[in-house]
Amino acid sequence: MSPSSTTSPALGALRTALGISGALSLVIGLLILIWPGRTAEIAVGIISVYVIIAGLVNIAIGLFWRFGWTRIGYIVLGVLFIVAGVFSFANLSATTAWFGVFIGTLVGILWIVEGVVSLTTVGHGSKARAWTIFFAIVSILAGIVLLFSPLLGAVTLFLLIGISLVILGVFQIVRAIQFGKAA
Repeated sequence: MSPSSTTSPALGALRTALGISGALSLVIGLLILIWPGRTAEIAVGIISVYVIIAGLVNIAIGLFWRFGWTRIGYIVLGVLFIVAGVFSFANLSATTAWFGVFIGTLVGILWIVEGVVSLTTVGHGSKARAWTIFFAIVSILAGIVLLFSPLLGAVTLFLLIGISLVILGVFQIVRAIQFGKAA
């Protein structure tokens, strides 16, 4: 059997990986589109679990550290992580909304900064001067709009991610089915 055979184990493994990846993308995308609030809460819940685990790891590092302020710092940091994780679980809906506002605000600030930085390149003799100015204005305006409505922006972004995952998941599944077949 030649290495380029459509039945080689490597090809089968690759097709399986593509199929699983596509199915996972499709399922997560559908969950986001069908139950966006619940899916966002689950994502924040997973982050909360990570924060609690990180707290336990920091406490363990602090307990096994030999001396000094480093030991106390790790233990205090661990306790703060655990408190934050437990608080997040206790108020999962509020934490999810806060996280959405945080992400929306962060993206808004980043877009404003990106627009301002783009404007600094206008005087460098580029042929793309008009496009750079247009991009900068759109970026700054989009950032300002996002700052005035960060939660709506985050929800819109989340839904666009869901749509993208569904489309990419379907494409990946089709690739898995077609991969390695003769043209």
